[in-house]
Amino acid sequence: MRIDDGAIVRINGLEAYRFDMPSTAINFQTRAVVAIPGSNERLDRLLLTLSPEACQTPVMATLVLTVIGDDRAGLVDALAGPIAQHGGNWDRSHMARLAGKFAGIVVVSVPDDRADDLTAELGTLTAQGLLDVTVAIAAADGPAPAPAHDEMLHLHLIGQDRPGIIREVASALAQRHVSIEELQTSASSAPMSGELLFEATATLRMPADTDPADLRATLEAIANELMVDLDVTDRHIPHGTAPDEGR
Repeated sequence: MRIDDGAIVRINGLEAYRFDMPSTAINFQTRAVVAIPGSNERLDRLLLTLSPEACQTPVMATLVLTVIGDDRAGLVDALAGPIAQHGGNWDRSHMARLAGKFAGIVVVSVPDDRADDLTAELGTLTAQGLLDVTVAIAAADGPAPAPAHDEMLHLHLIGQDRPGIIREVASALAQRHVSIEELQTSASSAPMSGELLFEATATLRMPADTDPADLRATLEAIANELMVDLDVTDRHIPHGTAPDEGR
């Protein structure tokens, strides 16, 4: 192993070797205690004695974090730091600036025996006035797998903004047991007229026993009534793959 300037080796989340690094918790910005000139870089062969615990795959807990705070630089770093320091992995996230707030949802996997410590440290972000963080523990066995014959659809809608657009579409989907896997919306000024345009994109999961022709006809009728453009197309994702893994 070539070392420049310091190194820490972890196996299954347990530290096995440390050279020229502070004894405190570290992150990707932590510097070595002493800088080593390039000509003196170490090239070590390590013979490590591993405990039985290090040879076992750690039990991981999955946490779902919802965060919100006044928008400012450094919020993601403030959130990512404790996650990394507790051996956690940032798995998936959706984050955005909305009406002067920074908000998002993050899925984190962390060694089970460190989940409580991570949760407690995330609570200090609220005390510091940075982010309000709510932590939920996902089910140990994960979500139930979707039926093999469900069809994934992509919906895109754009038109003049008015109240009730999402309500009308969501009601039609719910009546046909179509679930919304992901939804993104925005409002912006039209280039020429300056009128406010509403745009929505969604990933839908349609059960096998739902009539696709009826669903499309209903959505087209809603689009005509609301005077918006609405398209629904097939989205082919291998069975067992999460929607945003199929992008």
